[in-house]
Amino acid sequence: MGEAISLGLASEGATVIVAGRRQAKLDEVARQGSENIFTHTVDVANRDSVRTLFEWIHEQFGQLHLLVNCAGANVPKRSMSELDPEDWDKLMNINATGAFNCMHYGLPLMRPHGEGLVINLSSTSGKRAAPLGGVGYNASKFAMTALGTSASEEEKNNGIRITTILPGEVDTPILEQRPSPVSAEHRAKILKPADIAAVVVTIAKLSTNAHVPEM
Repeated sequence: MGEAISLGLASEGATVIVAGRRQAKLDEVARQGSENIFTHTVDVANRDSVRTLFEWIHEQFGQLHLLVNCAGANVPKRSMSELDPEDWDKLMNINATGAFNCMHYGLPLMRPHGEGLVINLSSTSGKRAAPLGGVGYNASKFAMTALGTSASEEEKNNGIRITTILPGEVDTPILEQRPSPVSAEHRAKILKPADIAAVVVTIAKLSTNAHVPEM
């Protein structure tokens, strides 16, 4: 989803920084886009890594207009009886704390300018806790949803809008972590990353007077 969103925003003329753990993957995205895609490695679960990213953004670009949090993970053994405590920590650190880390360091690049938009990619698992997602993933996505709602109330007077998108199944590599394999027929029927990118671009292009809290 991050790849599709980056390319979608770049196609609209935005200057995009695509960040992730693997430089080779970032370079792949940049090659598909235009000259206005920049890359920087980051591990969202590592607070020092996130701080370094946003310090670089501040030095290179000054202001941040849009932050999209879309790092996400799940594990195959996800029921309460099977979930390893280390996997619980992993899911919370990436899916929930990762978004907090990026907002913690990203919002100060928006507040002085009186405007900004944060889009958090949560999940229907962040609204309805079903067995399919598993206890760790569901809890992390509920946390991400609550983070966006809470911060939105606090930041609205700073001109910052926060949108939480809660998609259902999307055909991404996270499906490979399912306990049971996902068939090609099933993949063909569900959302694609480009669908999520289209929604993000649409929200990003709205007037600053328009706020979509959840979708």
